[in-house]
Amino acid sequence: MNPTPVVFIHGAWLHASSWESWNERFSSFGFAVCAPGWPGEPATVGEARRHPETLHELGLEALTNHYARIVRSFDTPPVIVGHSVGGLIAQHLLGTNAGRAAVAIAPTPVDHATALAPGQPWPVSMDAGRFRRLFANAVTEQESAELFERHVVPGSRRLLAELGDGGAVRHPRAVVDHGNTGRGPLLLISGQEDRLVPDHVTRAVYKLYGDSTATSNLKQFPDRAHSLVLDSGWRAVADYVLVWLAEQGVRADPSKW
Repeated sequence: MNPTPVVFIHGAWLHASSWESWNERFSSFGFAVCAPGWPGEPATVGEARRHPETLHELGLEALTNHYARIVRSFDTPPVIVGHSVGGLIAQHLLGTNAGRAAVAIAPTPVDHATALAPGQPWPVSMDAGRFRRLFANAVTEQESAELFERHVVPGSRRLLAELGDGGAVRHPRAVVDHGNTGRGPLLLISGQEDRLVPDHVTRAVYKLYGDSTATSNLKQFPDRAHSLVLDSGWRAVADYVLVWLAEQGVRADPSKW
């Protein structure tokens, strides 16, 4: 029996390395993990910072199609786990019946206004100060600085615009099929101290699924911010996801439990 694949999708301003701890944790339970970077994403954080132009014009269409091809390439439908923009893509793909289940962690909001207040545009480049204020406000200043150095890369100007930054018209891919009753189970996760995608935004997205008979669950983590997948509290979130998947009948290797 082939192990169940898990595809991790990171969000804006982060490198694929932000999933390294999750890769190890899920692998230890027998899952076949895959954390591919965005199309054109440099192999290292340092290289991405030296060449910020590589991602500046990446749009939501290309990003979604990139992960759709990856998800559909497996013989066994994978679990899709996405953070931030990755959470939006995970929901979109699940709504098209791609993937066995999906987990959207602090997902960029769908079908309505952006998470940040009007007049507070998303920065294309996330410096250490902004990262501390928007991502890592629930950890120490030292940990925030370490996370910034290890995982933060420049964002995509085009992508941010297509997500509605600055009042721009949102891209058609920034929506999901909430009413699909044939999709796999979905778990939405929020951090109650998240400033970039506030808890109330994720709760509003959860309510959009209220008319679907497909499984939709919400988990709120108190005292956690947008960095909850990569900071020192990541394991509590990852283990919650593993238990939730098991409750949905998704286990890679029962002998590991």
